[in-house]
Parts: sequence; C-alpha cells; structure tokens
Amino acid sequence: MHTAAGVDASTGTGTGARTGGAAGRGGLRIVRLANFVTPTSGGLRTALDRLGRGYLAAGHEPVLVVPGATASDLRTEQGRVVTLPGPVLPGTGGYRVLADRRRVARLLDELAPDRIEVSDRTTLRWTGEWARRARVPSVMVSHETADGVLRTWGVPPGLAARAADRLNRRTAWAFARVVCTTEWAEREFVRIGARNVVRAPLGVDLDHCRPGRRDAATRARYAGGERVLLLLCSRLSVEKRPGTALDALEELRAAGVAAALVVAGDGPLRAALERRARERRLPVRFVGHLADREALADLQAAADVCLAPGPAETFGLSALEALACGTPVVVSASSALPEVVGTAGVAAADTPAAFASGVQSLLAVPEEVRRPAARARAEGFAWDRSVAAFLRAHEALPAHEAFPVHKAFPVHEEFSAPEELPAPEPLASASEEARR
Repeated sequence: MHTAAGVDASTGTGTGARTGGAAGRGGLRIVRLANFVTPTSGGLRTALDRLGRGYLAAGHEPVLVVPGATASDLRTEQGRVVTLPGPVLPGTGGYRVLADRRRVARLLDELAPDRIEVSDRTTLRWTGEWARRARVPSVMVSHETADGVLRTWGVPPGLAARAADRLNRRTAWAFARVVCTTEWAEREFVRIGARNVVRAPLGVDLDHCRPGRRDAATRARYAGGERVLLLLCSRLSVEKRPGTALDALEELRAAGVAAALVVAGDGPLRAALERRARERRLPVRFVGHLADREALADLQAAADVCLAPGPAETFGLSALEALACGTPVVVSASSALPEVVGTAGVAAADTPAAFASGVQSLLAVPEEVRRPAARARAEGFAWDRSVAAFLRAHEALPAHEAFPVHKAFPVHEEFSAPEELPAPEPLASASEEARR
C-alpha cells in the first residue's frame, strides 16, 4: 500500500521512493491501464474519469496509464494520470495504443500496484501475466463483446463466435477477475464456462444530466423548424452503425414525420455520412465531438428521442445520459442497451425501418409520461453505486472502513488454460502482507 512514487513518464523509471499508504490512509494503489482513449473519445474516457474520482474519494490511490503523443505525468481530479508515447492505430480515427511492452512493464514494476485494472483485452492482455508473476490481483474490464465487434466488421457469426471464445478463454485465464457491465456482456464468458466473472454496471452523473436542462430555445436552434428532434451521440465508426440513424431519419420523413437529426461525435465515417446526408437532402446537423459537457447535456435534454444503433454496445453511457436528461432512447435489440434502458426506451431490430418505428412508438407516448419515465430509469445508475461495485470486484472496500482485503482474493482463479499458454501455478494466499 503506497503513496505515489515519482515516475519519469519519458522513461518509465522511478524518480523517488515510496512511503506509507495511499494518501497516508492505508488504501490500495490501483493501477489502471487503457488504450483507445483520447481527449475526444466518449464512454470509456468518461468511465475511467468517474471511477478514478470514486476510487480517490474512497481513500485509494488510482493511477491511470494511457497512450498519447507525448509523455506526461499529471495529478488530476481522477488521480494520477501517466501518459506514455504510443503509436496511432491505423484506421481508428486517431486512437493510440501502449505498444512498448518493456516500457509499460518497467512502469508497472516501479509503481508496484496493489491491484491492476485493464481496459483492453487485446493489446494489453499480456499485463495479466505480468500481474500473475508479480502476484498482483488483476481485473480485466470487458468494455465490448468480442464476437459482437467481429460481426460488425463482417465476420460470419459462427466464425466470430469461435474466434471470440478463443480470445475470451485467454482473457479469463490471464486475469483473476473479469468485470462485465451488463448480463448481456457476461454471456460470452458464461458460454465458455468462465467462473471468474463479476458484474459491475457503469453510471451517470444525475446532477449534471437532468431534465431541467430542457430549453425551448436550444431545441429550436437544433431542430431548425422541424417538429421532432432526434439525436445520435456516438463515435462515427463501423461498429457503432451510425448510418442507421440517417436511414431511420429518411424512413420517418418518407412517412410524413417532420424530423431532424443532430449527430454529436466524430470518427472515420464522418465524411461519408456527411456526403450521404447531402445527397439525400436530409436535415442532419453534424456538430462533431462536444468537449463542452454543458453543451452536450443541453443537447441531450433538448432532443425528443435519442438513437443508439450500435449492435455491439455492452452498456452505452451516452444512452444512459440521455435518459437522465429525460430523453427516451431507441436502442439496438442486438446490444446490451435493452437491459439498460428497460421500459424507458424501445429495443429495435438492426434496420432503419425498425428504428423509425421505435421513434414513432416513443412519440406516441405523451411527453409528460415518457420523459419522467426516462429519468426514473436513469436514477438507478448513480456513479457511487458503480464505484462501489468496481471496488467490490477489487475486494477493495472504502479505505475509511475497517477491512483487511480478503485473503481469498485470487491472483489466479481456477480455469482451463488454453493450450497456447502455460498452466498457472496455484497461489494459496494473496493477502497484501504475504505478497509484500
């Protein structure tokens, strides 16, 4: 249990000694590693920020390690954030990855975490084996379903499932725990018989995202004289299926619904989507990534219906934010979002006609009924509940409460290892004192 050691992010080597407990209060140093995070990314960046703040408030010491253009080591409201230089992954619209394993391993050695939490099951899966060797309890957070993403890229369902099973066996073996945010996300691990899976939902800022933000002037500015204002908050990439929103708008207008669409988000498909909207003369306004959280929440509250067409979403934070603002959501029935929105939204098949029908179903419900129902659904997803669930997954109770961390926390769960990896050595006890 530590206070932060100085680390030179440019080299990944230490610049100072460790003393005492996290913030001097006996908490845990929870080192979190994530790829595919940029200043303009959405749900993952938000989740990392809110969880970090929660860990810090609970008396722990969160350290987030992410890739960037240049090295830095900052103290922020979500805790310490270490950026290591990483290359841009082609075709992702600017996402970077932590590609230098030696550099990351040196940094982990120096940080000497009490826990690690990893948010990329592909390029960072090797850190689970680092944790096993270092006898550090490890958690992998599954932010997407492997077979779902593969299917959105055109891989046939049977082949996608087999490839996902292979990947997920390695993931479940490499980490002590796998955290899934919904029951839907758990299914691909249940399918392979993994017994080290726990569930911890994400959350929403209920004070920031609220129905009181709804403003007639804001709505009129975005609607452009149309009767219905639709909203898509999404990264504009293949797996998110943003084109479904434009096609649904076209279906609605063909049916006589005077609707307009605002697209908040950016990504590699933006130019093609803008061209499609122009060619079809659709009233679509592309506002790009809204870095101003106030402006985004105002837009989410101004919309009549939000669209979430991504078929591989394992939670959908933007949809939950819309609900918190009182805006109902039409979601992909193939995703986890029906589990999140419940009766405050509509689950639609992955076709433009089905999404258009879902919009009409929601509009048929009086506004004074549908908007309070959306808010009520979101109120079950406060961030403090999410933080508590993640800390339970780490067996890291708030540091101001009496604990020790359970000695039973496994550095490695019993699990059938894939043939490509060596079988793990059993660990009788992983208590903090024994490990130190």
